[in-house]
Amino acid sequence: MAHVILGLLLIAPQSLYGLVKAFEAGVSLFYSASSGSIKRALDGLLAQGLIEVASVDPSARGKKVYRVTDSGREEFRSWMTGELAGPDLETAALPRLFFLGLLAPAERAPLLRKVIARIESDLAVLLALARRLDSIEVPEDQRDVATHQLATLDYGIASHRLALDWFRGHLARLESPER
Repeated sequence: MAHVILGLLLIAPQSLYGLVKAFEAGVSLFYSASSGSIKRALDGLLAQGLIEVASVDPSARGKKVYRVTDSGREEFRSWMTGELAGPDLETAALPRLFFLGLLAPAERAPLLRKVIARIESDLAVLLALARRLDSIEVPEDQRDVATHQLATLDYGIASHRLALDWFRGHLARLESPER
């Protein structure tokens, strides 16, 4: 979440309320967060020196507006261009896609290639599992349950194939001379 907040603050300095609204308006499509978790992440980013308070509203409410420091910019870029960590494809890839326009144009295609490599790797694991499961005899009393469990695996395979096609197409559009 910290990197998503850094990306949002790189787009524009914002208050906690503004960040909550930014999550609700678009980020929640790939990353959900409560106002409390956003506040905790902001506190951590402040403590690390990755963001700073840009201004404080002098009214009784004392609304703080946050902005990214130079260290925060370096951390964000390092995360964007680094290895794709995350328990699943969406967690690893979609935040980076969302903020891809914050990278220098020369850094965008290499990042998309990393995403494609991650999808290919994850898909290979799912396909190997499907092949292994095809050779297992399922007891009669478990076939109904197994049918739907295998459907879940089929969904994962289809989802990864779709993601692979989509990211390859996006990379092709990005590298297109007409762009």
